[in-house]
Amino acid sequence: MQALALRLSGLDPYVDGAIRIIAFYDTLMRRRVDLPALARASAGLAECVAGIRLHGTGRAIRISPDGKEASAPPASASTTVPVTLDEEEIGTAWLERPGAPGPLDEVLLDRLAIAAAAVAERYGPARTTMADPALVELAISADSDEAARARALRLLGFAADPPVHVVAVRSRLALDRIGGLVCPARQVKAAPLGDVGVILATTVDPARFPAGVRAGISTAGRLDRAWREARTALRFTTPREPVIPYAGLGALALLAEIPQDVSRDNADVAAIARIAGSPEDLQTLDTYCATGSLRRAADLLHLHHSSIARRLEQIAKTLGIELTEPGGLTRARIALTAWRLLDD
Repeated sequence: MQALALRLSGLDPYVDGAIRIIAFYDTLMRRRVDLPALARASAGLAECVAGIRLHGTGRAIRISPDGKEASAPPASASTTVPVTLDEEEIGTAWLERPGAPGPLDEVLLDRLAIAAAAVAERYGPARTTMADPALVELAISADSDEAARARALRLLGFAADPPVHVVAVRSRLALDRIGGLVCPARQVKAAPLGDVGVILATTVDPARFPAGVRAGISTAGRLDRAWREARTALRFTTPREPVIPYAGLGALALLAEIPQDVSRDNADVAAIARIAGSPEDLQTLDTYCATGSLRRAADLLHLHHSSIARRLEQIAKTLGIELTEPGGLTRARIALTAWRLLDD
């Protein structure tokens, strides 16, 4: 192979330069350099400012040909390439060359991007958020033994401590974006499993979920149990409460254990199903059940309280429940929740 390379380089100066660049980066990777050293070597080779940025940190490393951090404001990149790991773009590498790109800049940046991805994988597995779904499923499956679960977590980049939270997600947004938002500075991995997205994270901030995301958050602990908790909490989410921690459900979580045929046969749940054909009535009942106050419900729905009172009177007749009494309100809340859990 080396003899072939020598023959090719003798025929074409471009090939000779490309082979030398490849050998240069192979040597850097064998020496297991870090990102600043990689950028420094690249800047010296390219004889212009070289830059690397990983999306996970947001920090840009810019090194001048003299080996020092570039102090001048960033110039327009003459050539840019993505840094990819496991088919996910995790960053960018670029050269800031005055004038037109050099004839070998494309080769140099290609090798720089490969080397940067190897460094990110070696020193920071959390830099990439998306994970192999098979590994995630192995980590959360009830059929996995503890040895297999522990190995899957190690391959995903998680240490034994701290414990891992599981989040079940339904959203049109990219899972890696959601994972990065709710766990911005710690280890987080995400993968789709069927029609539900899974996020594994060392910490979860419920306030950081973007609009349009439905999410159930488990308590930290044994992952197969946490996955059940997360899926259960996801079933209780609504447009009004799109993010629900399982711990906040308390005794309500027991409703998820009721067989659906039993729920459908319940008179109160069947009555909710009858009014579900009217979105207006359903929204009114939902808001009133959430607030327990006619006037507060009227404020949230931007209606006069007398209009809400008339609606609730008609809804109460349909349900056969006296909504103004504490017991009736409790019945309506439970029935509404049980109805939402049907076929979910």
